[in-house]
Amino acid sequence: MRNDGRKNNELRPIKFTKNFTKHASGSVLVEFGDTKVITTASIEAKKPKWMSDTDNRGWITAEYSLLPSATNTRCKREREKISGRTQEIQRLIGRALRACVDLTKMPDLTITIDADVIQADGGTRTASICGGFLALSDAFEKLINDGSIKENPIIEPIAAISAGIVNNEVLLDLNYLEDSNAEADSNIILTASGKIVDFQTTAEGNPFDKAVMMEIFDIAQYGISQIIEMYKTVK
Repeated sequence: MRNDGRKNNELRPIKFTKNFTKHASGSVLVEFGDTKVITTASIEAKKPKWMSDTDNRGWITAEYSLLPSATNTRCKREREKISGRTQEIQRLIGRALRACVDLTKMPDLTITIDADVIQADGGTRTASICGGFLALSDAFEKLINDGSIKENPIIEPIAAISAGIVNNEVLLDLNYLEDSNAEADSNIILTASGKIVDFQTTAEGNPFDKAVMMEIFDIAQYGISQIIEMYKTVK
């Protein structure tokens, strides 16, 4: 039995609250157990500076922030230089969201997804991707309604979840206590049809074999399929 009473393949309680902020084109408070992240989508009618004038794509990027009181000890704001961890996470969020979108259907537009962690208990990056997808979906709906784009650029939904090996057992959706004691730690991002967007798996101690890796993938796919079903009920 896990420390919070869940089964090995059981997600934490998950909640998505849309239109959480007033001004963003899409905003979602996403809660995975005690992990809480505000995700917002902001639209700019321009391309990134590095993109060629002849490139007919738009762009999706992301910024991630762990607020000072999000953890049990205060972390400093990254005002002058962001950490390697923050860079890695925001690149992961942006890359994941671009993977599920036809960028040619949003020409001359840049959408920035901001993920601000207000409370952390493991799985902040995966929660950010799930909330970011819903915020992005709302932003596209507004662009369609105001005539800025002709059709929805989303190819298919994506979702993300963590998994890992703790006490020689494969567990889904690790909380902080489990994550900090894991023998292996994974973050998996899949499309609704099961295609792999990202599969990060690291042995924290002893190496593990291919059969265990497939067990991690299968339990993650099971959890992701549930999350994508939840999207359909979010209003």
